[in-house]
Amino acid sequence: MARVLVVAPSWIGDSLMMQPLLMRLRAQRPDTEIHVLAPAWSAPLLVRMPEVAGIIENPFAHGAFDWAGRRALGRRLRGNEAGAGFARAYVLPNSWKSALAPYFAGIPQRIGFRGEARYGLLNECPPLDKAAVSRLVDRYCLLAGPLDGATPLPHLTSTPEQQRAARTALGLPQDVAPVVFCPGAEYGPAKRWPVRHYAALSRMLEGPVWIVGSARDRGVGEEIARLADGAATNLCGRTDLEQAIDLIAGARQVVSNDSGLMHVAAALDRPLVALYGSSSPGYTPPLSPRAKILSLNLECSPCFKRECPLGHLRCLEDLTPDKVFATMAESAD
Repeated sequence: MARVLVVAPSWIGDSLMMQPLLMRLRAQRPDTEIHVLAPAWSAPLLVRMPEVAGIIENPFAHGAFDWAGRRALGRRLRGNEAGAGFARAYVLPNSWKSALAPYFAGIPQRIGFRGEARYGLLNECPPLDKAAVSRLVDRYCLLAGPLDGATPLPHLTSTPEQQRAARTALGLPQDVAPVVFCPGAEYGPAKRWPVRHYAALSRMLEGPVWIVGSARDRGVGEEIARLADGAATNLCGRTDLEQAIDLIAGARQVVSNDSGLMHVAAALDRPLVALYGSSSPGYTPPLSPRAKILSLNLECSPCFKRECPLGHLRCLEDLTPDKVFATMAESAD
């Protein structure tokens, strides 16, 4: 049995982009046992990936250095809890510090892109032509060897029992198939479709609309629900990540900004309308044949800014609820 360590990225979407690499590793050697070093918040996501045999908590806050702590973590990984060391490590983040724990653990093969001058910390650095390999998911897969055919699609599991449990815990009806809105975007306002557009769309739809997001999205969700005049229920901040996965899994359709939950919806194979403003689907698109991408492709976009540098946010303001509704009608089950 081959035991490998994968150092995961720190975002929901990027973590889902990682899963096809895990699929490739298992396809190349079915007895591979994959352990993922990841932030504690990502455990509910990783347990829904059949390829993951174990999760090791990465205790370091995003951006934190902590040389002594990373050295101590490496020493724990050297013997690790299962009693045998790792033969290989795949380091997905490009930072220098993310490669320290596998180095201190003495893992023989330490694989990753060069990133921040990581010579020595990594001993296998595949060449990367960013122009030829534009999608992040393909770049991750490249760490397992030259790309040979179509990249597999991320896939999260969600059972009917898990979906019923999530609805019961939140006091939601079991016998409906809602439209789920995911109006958050951690990166900034330039990736958020306007709340009044979400509210207008909710009034155009039949059946329940559930707004799902983190505690940071609570205010946005409340404003959408207020403007929707009772047509939408705000669940932002009421769900944990596991419950959000199971609510999305039971949706008849999902409308989302370019966000982590957009990628969750794609990995659950739900009909999805993905709204792009300041960002580009060329790098991290929703990986599902059931996803429809809407972007106005204005001259000023994608600008990749947190806030609109021109002050008008036309890339999302001019993406009207009517256009989204029409796209939903085309892609409905």
